[in-house]
Amino acid sequence: MSTVAIAVRRYLDHLTVERGLAAHTLEAYRRDLNRYASSLAASGLVEISDVTTADVADFLAGLREGDADHPPLAASSAGRAVVAVRGLHAFAVADGLAASDPARAVRPPAPPRRLPRAISIADVERLLAMAGDAPAQRRDRALLELLYGTGARISEAVGLDVDDLDLVGVGGPGRACPTVRLAGKGGKQRIVPVGSYARAAIESYLVQARPALAGSARGGQPSPAVFLNARGGRLTRQGAWGALRAAADRAGLADVSPHMLRHSFATHLLDGGADVRVVQELLGHASVSTTQVYTLVTVDKLREVYAASHPRARG
Repeated sequence: MSTVAIAVRRYLDHLTVERGLAAHTLEAYRRDLNRYASSLAASGLVEISDVTTADVADFLAGLREGDADHPPLAASSAGRAVVAVRGLHAFAVADGLAASDPARAVRPPAPPRRLPRAISIADVERLLAMAGDAPAQRRDRALLELLYGTGARISEAVGLDVDDLDLVGVGGPGRACPTVRLAGKGGKQRIVPVGSYARAAIESYLVQARPALAGSARGGQPSPAVFLNARGGRLTRQGAWGALRAAADRAGLADVSPHMLRHSFATHLLDGGADVRVVQELLGHASVSTTQVYTLVTVDKLREVYAASHPRARG
Protein backbone atom coordinates (compact mmCIF):
# COMPACT_ATOMS: atom_id res chain seq x y z
CA MET A 1 0.00 0.00 0.00
CA SER A 2 1.32 3.46 -0.91
CA THR A 3 2.16 5.89 1.86
CA VAL A 4 -0.48 8.26 0.48
CA ALA A 5 -3.14 5.59 1.05
CA ILE A 6 -1.68 4.76 4.46
CA ALA A 7 -1.73 8.42 5.48
CA VAL A 8 -5.34 8.82 4.34
CA ARG A 9 -6.45 5.73 6.26
CA ARG A 10 -4.62 6.72 9.45
CA TYR A 11 -5.83 10.31 9.26
CA LEU A 12 -9.46 9.25 8.86
CA ASP A 13 -9.05 6.88 11.81
CA HIS A 14 -7.60 9.77 13.81
CA LEU A 15 -10.56 11.99 12.91
CA THR A 16 -12.99 9.23 13.88
CA VAL A 17 -11.46 8.09 17.16
CA GLU A 18 -9.58 11.07 18.57
CA ARG A 19 -11.39 14.04 17.05
CA GLY A 20 -14.86 12.48 17.11
CA LEU A 21 -16.07 14.18 13.93
CA ALA A 22 -19.75 13.85 13.01
CA ALA A 23 -20.56 11.09 10.53
CA HIS A 24 -21.51 13.44 7.67
CA THR A 25 -18.37 15.57 8.19
CA LEU A 26 -16.20 12.46 8.22
CA GLU A 27 -17.80 11.22 5.00
CA ALA A 28 -17.11 14.57 3.32
CA TYR A 29 -13.45 14.35 4.39
CA ARG A 30 -13.30 10.77 3.08
CA ARG A 31 -14.62 11.82 -0.35
CA ASP A 32 -12.25 14.78 -0.55
CA LEU A 33 -9.18 12.76 0.47
CA ASN A 34 -9.99 9.85 -1.82
CA ARG A 35 -10.28 12.29 -4.70
CA TYR A 36 -6.96 13.82 -3.66
CA ALA A 37 -5.27 10.41 -3.53
CA SER A 38 -6.65 9.54 -6.98
CA SER A 39 -5.41 12.86 -8.35
CA LEU A 40 -1.91 12.21 -6.98
CA ALA A 41 -1.91 8.65 -8.32
CA ALA A 42 -2.87 9.93 -11.79
CA SER A 43 0.28 12.06 -11.64
CA GLY A 44 2.40 9.06 -10.59
CA LEU A 45 2.63 10.12 -6.94
CA VAL A 46 2.13 7.31 -4.42
CA GLU A 47 4.57 8.38 -1.70
CA ILE A 48 3.32 11.23 0.46
CA SER A 49 6.88 12.43 1.05
CA ASP A 50 7.19 13.13 -2.70
CA VAL A 51 4.22 15.53 -2.85
CA THR A 52 5.16 19.18 -3.42
CA THR A 53 3.37 22.45 -2.83
CA ALA A 54 2.82 22.70 -6.58
CA ASP A 55 1.01 19.34 -6.55
CA VAL A 56 -1.36 20.55 -3.83
CA ALA A 57 -1.94 23.83 -5.68
CA ASP A 58 -2.66 21.90 -8.90
CA PHE A 59 -5.24 19.83 -7.04
CA LEU A 60 -6.96 22.99 -5.80
CA ALA A 61 -6.99 24.42 -9.33
CA GLY A 62 -8.51 21.17 -10.60
CA LEU A 63 -11.28 21.40 -8.04
CA ARG A 64 -12.20 24.89 -9.21
CA GLU A 65 -11.99 23.99 -12.92
CA GLY A 66 -13.63 20.55 -12.79
CA ASP A 67 -12.99 17.68 -15.18
CA ALA A 68 -14.82 15.01 -17.16
CA ASP A 69 -15.90 13.23 -13.97
CA HIS A 70 -16.43 16.17 -11.62
CA PRO A 71 -18.18 19.53 -12.04
CA PRO A 72 -16.31 22.67 -10.91
CA LEU A 73 -16.60 23.25 -7.16
CA ALA A 74 -17.66 26.48 -5.55
CA ALA A 75 -15.10 28.26 -3.40
CA SER A 76 -16.72 26.96 -0.21
CA SER A 77 -16.63 23.31 -1.32
CA ALA A 78 -13.10 23.60 -2.71
CA GLY A 79 -12.07 25.27 0.53
CA ARG A 80 -13.40 22.35 2.55
CA ALA A 81 -11.36 19.92 0.40
CA VAL A 82 -8.20 21.99 0.86
CA VAL A 83 -8.75 22.03 4.62
CA ALA A 84 -8.94 18.22 4.51
CA VAL A 85 -5.72 18.01 2.46
CA ARG A 86 -3.91 20.43 4.76
CA GLY A 87 -4.99 18.35 7.74
CA LEU A 88 -3.76 15.18 6.03
CA HIS A 89 -0.28 16.54 5.39
CA ALA A 90 0.06 18.02 8.88
CA PHE A 91 -0.94 14.64 10.29
CA ALA A 92 1.55 12.84 8.01
CA VAL A 93 4.39 14.94 9.40
CA ALA A 94 3.27 14.36 13.00
CA ASP A 95 2.92 10.62 12.30
CA GLY A 96 6.40 10.32 10.79
CA LEU A 97 5.23 9.55 7.24
CA ALA A 98 6.74 12.74 5.81
CA ALA A 99 9.47 15.16 6.78
CA SER A 100 7.78 18.35 5.58
CA ASP A 101 4.30 19.74 4.95
CA PRO A 102 3.81 20.83 1.30
CA ALA A 103 0.20 21.94 1.89
CA ARG A 104 1.00 24.50 4.54
CA ALA A 105 1.52 27.28 2.01
CA VAL A 106 -1.68 26.54 0.05
CA ARG A 107 -4.61 28.61 1.27
CA PRO A 108 -8.26 27.72 0.67
CA PRO A 109 -9.91 29.94 -1.96
CA ALA A 110 -11.61 33.00 -0.54
CA PRO A 111 -15.41 32.83 -0.91
CA PRO A 112 -16.98 35.67 -2.88
CA ARG A 113 -17.80 38.66 -0.72
CA ARG A 114 -21.50 38.82 -0.08
CA LEU A 115 -22.92 42.31 -0.26
CA PRO A 116 -25.12 43.20 2.70
CA ARG A 117 -28.83 43.33 2.00
CA ALA A 118 -30.76 46.45 2.80
CA ILE A 119 -34.45 47.22 2.52
CA SER A 120 -35.86 50.40 1.05
CA ILE A 121 -36.81 53.43 3.13
CA ALA A 122 -40.45 52.83 2.23
CA ASP A 123 -40.24 49.24 3.53
CA VAL A 124 -38.53 50.43 6.71
CA GLU A 125 -41.37 52.89 7.29
CA ARG A 126 -43.96 50.13 6.74
CA LEU A 127 -42.12 47.91 9.20
CA LEU A 128 -41.88 50.57 11.88
CA ALA A 129 -45.54 51.51 11.51
CA MET A 130 -46.67 48.00 12.52
CA ALA A 131 -47.15 48.62 16.23
CA GLY A 132 -50.03 49.25 18.62
CA ASP A 133 -50.49 50.72 22.08
CA ALA A 134 -50.11 47.62 24.25
CA PRO A 135 -46.95 47.62 26.43
CA ALA A 136 -45.19 44.91 24.39
CA GLN A 137 -46.11 46.68 21.14
CA ARG A 138 -44.70 50.00 22.36
CA ARG A 139 -41.54 48.14 23.39
CA ASP A 140 -41.25 46.52 19.97
CA ARG A 141 -41.71 49.85 18.19
CA ALA A 142 -38.99 51.44 20.36
CA LEU A 143 -36.67 48.49 19.75
CA LEU A 144 -37.06 48.56 15.97
CA GLU A 145 -36.73 52.35 15.83
CA LEU A 146 -33.52 52.05 17.84
CA LEU A 147 -32.08 49.30 15.62
CA TYR A 148 -32.69 51.27 12.45
CA GLY A 149 -32.05 54.71 13.93
CA THR A 150 -28.65 53.87 15.44
CA GLY A 151 -27.38 50.86 13.47
CA ALA A 152 -27.06 48.91 16.72
CA ARG A 153 -26.48 45.18 16.68
CA ILE A 154 -29.28 43.20 18.26
CA SER A 155 -26.97 42.15 21.11
CA GLU A 156 -26.15 45.81 21.75
CA ALA A 157 -29.82 46.78 21.81
CA VAL A 158 -30.97 44.09 24.25
CA GLY A 159 -27.88 44.75 26.39
CA LEU A 160 -28.83 48.39 26.92
CA ASP A 161 -29.49 49.65 30.44
CA VAL A 162 -31.58 52.72 31.18
CA ASP A 163 -28.42 54.53 32.32
CA ASP A 164 -27.01 54.13 28.79
CA LEU A 165 -29.67 56.49 27.42
CA ASP A 166 -29.25 60.27 27.28
CA LEU A 167 -32.47 61.34 25.63
CA VAL A 168 -32.16 64.94 26.82
CA GLY A 169 -28.80 65.49 25.20
CA VAL A 170 -27.06 67.14 28.12
CA GLY A 171 -24.72 64.33 29.13
CA GLY A 172 -21.48 66.23 28.65
CA PRO A 173 -19.37 68.44 26.38
CA GLY A 174 -20.21 68.11 22.71
CA ARG A 175 -23.41 66.19 23.48
CA ALA A 176 -25.88 68.53 21.78
CA CYS A 177 -28.36 65.82 20.83
CA PRO A 178 -29.86 62.70 22.40
CA THR A 179 -27.44 59.79 22.42
CA VAL A 180 -27.14 56.16 23.42
CA ARG A 181 -24.05 54.37 24.71
CA LEU A 182 -23.61 51.01 22.96
CA ALA A 183 -21.27 48.23 24.08
CA GLY A 184 -19.93 46.58 20.94
CA LYS A 185 -17.68 43.62 20.25
CA GLY A 186 -14.91 43.15 22.76
CA GLY A 187 -16.68 45.48 25.18
CA LYS A 188 -15.71 48.50 23.09
CA GLN A 189 -18.15 51.33 23.77
CA ARG A 190 -19.32 54.04 21.42
CA ILE A 191 -21.73 56.97 21.64
CA VAL A 192 -24.32 57.13 18.85
CA PRO A 193 -26.85 59.91 18.19
CA VAL A 194 -30.53 59.06 18.54
CA GLY A 195 -32.87 60.58 15.95
CA SER A 196 -36.19 62.20 16.76
CA TYR A 197 -38.32 59.22 15.69
CA ALA A 198 -36.34 56.75 17.79
CA ARG A 199 -36.27 59.19 20.71
CA ALA A 200 -40.06 59.64 20.61
CA ALA A 201 -40.65 55.88 20.43
CA ILE A 202 -38.25 55.15 23.30
CA GLU A 203 -39.73 57.91 25.49
CA SER A 204 -43.23 56.65 24.82
CA TYR A 205 -42.16 53.14 25.78
CA LEU A 206 -40.32 54.23 28.92
CA VAL A 207 -43.23 56.30 30.21
CA GLN A 208 -46.28 54.35 29.08
CA ALA A 209 -45.17 50.72 28.75
CA ARG A 210 -41.97 49.81 30.59
CA PRO A 211 -43.44 50.39 34.10
CA ALA A 212 -46.16 47.84 33.36
CA LEU A 213 -43.59 45.28 32.22
CA ALA A 214 -41.29 46.05 35.14
CA GLY A 215 -44.16 45.43 37.53
CA SER A 216 -44.12 41.77 36.51
CA ALA A 217 -40.55 41.24 37.74
CA ARG A 218 -40.10 38.27 40.04
CA GLY A 219 -39.29 39.15 43.63
CA GLY A 220 -40.03 42.80 42.95
CA GLN A 221 -36.43 43.40 41.82
CA PRO A 222 -36.49 45.86 38.91
CA SER A 223 -34.20 45.16 35.98
CA PRO A 224 -31.87 47.94 34.76
CA ALA A 225 -32.50 46.83 31.15
CA VAL A 226 -34.18 49.20 28.74
CA PHE A 227 -36.11 46.47 26.95
CA LEU A 228 -38.04 44.11 29.21
CA ASN A 229 -39.91 40.90 28.54
CA ALA A 230 -43.37 40.01 29.83
CA ARG A 231 -41.86 38.77 33.13
CA GLY A 232 -40.03 42.01 33.79
CA GLY A 233 -36.60 40.63 32.93
CA ARG A 234 -34.21 41.65 30.19
CA LEU A 235 -35.49 40.94 26.69
CA THR A 236 -33.43 38.20 25.05
CA ARG A 237 -32.02 38.10 21.52
CA GLN A 238 -34.66 35.49 20.70
CA GLY A 239 -37.39 37.76 22.02
CA ALA A 240 -36.10 40.66 19.92
CA TRP A 241 -36.00 38.40 16.85
CA GLY A 242 -39.60 37.40 17.52
CA ALA A 243 -40.66 41.05 17.75
CA LEU A 244 -39.07 41.82 14.40
CA ARG A 245 -40.56 38.75 12.71
CA ALA A 246 -44.03 39.65 13.95
CA ALA A 247 -43.70 43.23 12.69
CA ALA A 248 -42.33 42.03 9.34
CA ASP A 249 -45.22 39.59 8.93
CA ARG A 250 -47.74 42.34 9.60
CA ALA A 251 -45.97 44.60 7.10
CA GLY A 252 -45.89 41.86 4.45
CA LEU A 253 -42.07 41.79 4.37
CA ALA A 254 -40.11 38.56 4.04
CA ASP A 255 -36.64 37.60 5.30
CA VAL A 256 -36.09 40.73 7.41
CA SER A 257 -33.45 40.35 10.14
CA PRO A 258 -32.09 42.69 12.82
CA HIS A 259 -28.79 42.82 10.96
CA MET A 260 -30.67 43.88 7.82
CA LEU A 261 -31.85 46.96 9.70
CA ARG A 262 -28.20 47.66 10.54
CA HIS A 263 -27.31 47.25 6.86
CA SER A 264 -30.17 49.57 5.91
CA PHE A 265 -28.98 52.17 8.43
CA ALA A 266 -25.52 52.22 6.85
CA THR A 267 -26.70 52.10 3.24
CA HIS A 268 -29.25 54.88 3.66
CA LEU A 269 -26.66 57.09 5.37
CA LEU A 270 -24.21 56.64 2.50
CA ASP A 271 -26.97 57.18 -0.06
CA GLY A 272 -27.68 60.45 1.74
CA GLY A 273 -24.08 61.59 1.38
CA ALA A 274 -22.54 60.55 4.72
CA ASP A 275 -18.77 60.03 4.81
CA VAL A 276 -17.75 56.38 5.04
CA ARG A 277 -15.54 57.06 8.08
CA VAL A 278 -18.46 58.62 9.94
CA VAL A 279 -20.51 55.52 9.17
CA GLN A 280 -17.57 53.39 10.37
CA GLU A 281 -17.65 55.13 13.75
CA LEU A 282 -21.43 54.84 14.03
CA LEU A 283 -21.33 51.11 13.28
CA GLY A 284 -18.39 50.50 15.60
CA HIS A 285 -16.21 48.87 12.93
CA ALA A 286 -12.55 48.56 13.90
CA SER A 287 -11.45 49.02 10.27
CA VAL A 288 -12.88 51.20 7.53
CA SER A 289 -12.40 48.29 5.10
CA THR A 290 -15.29 46.53 6.85
CA THR A 291 -17.52 49.54 6.25
CA GLN A 292 -16.44 50.01 2.64
CA VAL A 293 -18.51 47.01 1.56
CA TYR A 294 -21.51 49.34 1.86
CA THR A 295 -19.99 51.70 -0.69
CA LEU A 296 -20.21 48.87 -3.23
CA VAL A 297 -23.95 48.73 -2.63
CA THR A 298 -24.39 52.44 -3.16
CA VAL A 299 -22.18 52.43 -6.28
CA ASP A 300 -24.47 49.77 -7.75
CA LYS A 301 -27.42 52.03 -7.03
CA LEU A 302 -25.66 54.95 -8.70
CA ARG A 303 -25.09 52.81 -11.79
CA GLU A 304 -28.77 51.88 -11.90
CA VAL A 305 -29.87 55.51 -11.60
CA TYR A 306 -27.36 56.59 -14.24
CA ALA A 307 -28.40 53.84 -16.67
CA ALA A 308 -32.07 54.66 -16.21
CA SER A 309 -31.77 58.45 -16.29
CA HIS A 310 -28.94 59.63 -18.52
CA PRO A 311 -29.91 60.04 -22.18
CA ARG A 312 -26.52 58.78 -23.41
CA ALA A 313 -26.46 55.78 -21.09
CA ARG A 314 -29.31 53.92 -22.71
CA GLY A 315 -28.39 51.15 -25.10
